[in-house]
Amino acid sequence: MTDYQAVTQRQQVTWSTGDFNAIARKTMAMSERLIEAVDPHAGQRVLDVACGSGNAAIVAGRRDCEVTGIDYVPDLIERARMRATAEGLDIDFQVGDAQALPFEDASFDVVVSVLGVMFAPDQEKAASELLRVCRPGGTIGLVSWMPKDFGGDFFAAHARYAPPPPGVNPPVRWGTDAGLQELLGDGVSSIDSQERVTFGHFRSIDHTFDLHRTYFGPTIKAFETADAGAHADLRKDICDVFERYNRATDGTAVVEYKYLQTIAKRA
Repeated sequence: MTDYQAVTQRQQVTWSTGDFNAIARKTMAMSERLIEAVDPHAGQRVLDVACGSGNAAIVAGRRDCEVTGIDYVPDLIERARMRATAEGLDIDFQVGDAQALPFEDASFDVVVSVLGVMFAPDQEKAASELLRVCRPGGTIGLVSWMPKDFGGDFFAAHARYAPPPPGVNPPVRWGTDAGLQELLGDGVSSIDSQERVTFGHFRSIDHTFDLHRTYFGPTIKAFETADAGAHADLRKDICDVFERYNRATDGTAVVEYKYLQTIAKRA
């Protein structure tokens, strides 16, 4: 039987390593598009689950929504608070676990997660929590990496050197129609998923790699886990993914991020 608590604790250490904000700011467009799609109006209650440094919460806050963001990495919550303060936004950022949200049933009109809840080890529990805290008729909006394209290839490159824990479903399950139906189907009246594309801009492929090697917890963890003799191969495999999805032709890197955007209506 999988010890989800132990896996969660290990993951929390991984995502606390480095500074995820340095990576998350490259995907801000995903949050902007998701909030536009779920279209929360001023005064509505919005929850950003596994909010990281606050991208989606901040976009919702700009609409004068009543926003709460929750993440299990305290440093990221502090960064989110700093960003909100800099914009003059009153957002309630809290430290907490997506698998045990500290909110009453039906507390929010809109619940969103951008590349966040998908990494919760106990996917069924995390999905049930999204449904529980969203009011009937409310909206759940998700951005997830898919098994194919950049996200699938990027995390597969890491998994060859730092295998995922046994008994835990792959995060990219959230990026499939079948997975979403299994996780949310009984609790929603509709699920609408669309593949979307955005781009991450970097000075070069080397710059892309160095940024992740320095700031992205899973990449840092992969190098800690892999034998030192495999580090060159790990670097090559990761750079190969960036190169595969690089759309620039001028020596810089414009990495194509394909992802699944999901809008579900709470039953």
